[in-house]
Amino acid sequence: MANNNQEEKLHATNHYLYYPDEENLPPYLAYGFRPIFLLLAPYLVISMILWGFVWSGFIHIPFMDNPIQWHVYEMIFGILTAGVMAFLTTGLPELFPGMVPFVGKRLKYIMILWIAGRVSFWFIDITGVYLTAILNLAMLGWLIWFAKDAVLDKLQRHASIGYTLVTLFVIESWFFSSVLGWSTTNSMDILKVALGANVVLILLAMRRVNMEAVNELMEDKEIDDTYISRPPLTNLAIFCVSLFTIVEFYYPHNSALGWIGLGTGAAILAITSDYNLKDKFILNQPFVIYFYSIYILFFIGYGLMGWDILLGEPYDINSFRHFITAGGLSIAYLMVMVTIGWIHTGRHLTSNIYTHLMVFFIILASSMRGLIPFFQEYSAQLYLWSALLWTIPFILYIKVFFKFLLSPRADGVKG
Repeated sequence: MANNNQEEKLHATNHYLYYPDEENLPPYLAYGFRPIFLLLAPYLVISMILWGFVWSGFIHIPFMDNPIQWHVYEMIFGILTAGVMAFLTTGLPELFPGMVPFVGKRLKYIMILWIAGRVSFWFIDITGVYLTAILNLAMLGWLIWFAKDAVLDKLQRHASIGYTLVTLFVIESWFFSSVLGWSTTNSMDILKVALGANVVLILLAMRRVNMEAVNELMEDKEIDDTYISRPPLTNLAIFCVSLFTIVEFYYPHNSALGWIGLGTGAAILAITSDYNLKDKFILNQPFVIYFYSIYILFFIGYGLMGWDILLGEPYDINSFRHFITAGGLSIAYLMVMVTIGWIHTGRHLTSNIYTHLMVFFIILASSMRGLIPFFQEYSAQLYLWSALLWTIPFILYIKVFFKFLLSPRADGVKG
């Protein structure tokens, strides 16, 4: 057992051979994911509770003329930049040996930029669009620059993530040009395009998170098999999501979009076949179920939107879209936070009642929000309660993981 622990520790230190030698480095600045998760979890709780009360009509924010636009933008780009930063600053030093981990003062300054971007969008009607655009585009631009090693990699192993970030940068620039009046395109239509690009990014990222998490889980449980996320299935799903996004932008009422929505849902559902291993059954493993639920919620969201369009829009397609946003995307970000929170603080990937409840409440909240068209008489209550229930997983995350994020790694490795 001692030899195994030494081998694991040596394997971990291989990722940190170029760790900066900074004096008096606090644990919360010891690696990129730490301050992000410490700020993101409470930010999501505060934002969603506020949104629930605003949308339900209980409160009004006088300095916010367009609360819907604020909510959608923050749930797409606000979370996106934080999640991508955690993913890249944690993963790239491992994928590209010799890359210096992003810690200390440099990390602090980038976190200040992210905070400034969030505050600026909250007060966009006071501080102005130009400042908000500069701060938020600078954050995404920095992420693209940080990911340049992946884009310029001769083998192009992870370049698709970099290209998707560039696409999102163009879309975000387009959004701000619309808000400024430079573009005649409706800003909410642009945010729908951004959502499609965000789903593509999540599908690309989940391939890598799945590979790391599921294989580590099987190693811990001594399951003699290997999980492989097959690119063709993910690529087909990405193509379908992209096609749906483009057709919805240009022809939102065309019945062909309905069939594309059904096809997109089916293509995403097909990714789950990767979990059917040749020798071992792993669909009873909690983390596999968590990851599985991401694709199921995407499937439901795109499928219901397609069904709604084919029926001639008798319901509310944007409510069904919440299975994608409040459901699939939220669990994806949460699973990144949980997986990194365990593994990269020097611990084994662990499931317990808290992780079960995290996933359960997101599924429950997104279902309550997504099914509002069928229960219009209770819409105000469902809006509010779905928002409040959605915050519970992130409150539980604070309870379980903050003590790890504020402490040195359990295995003694730097970071």
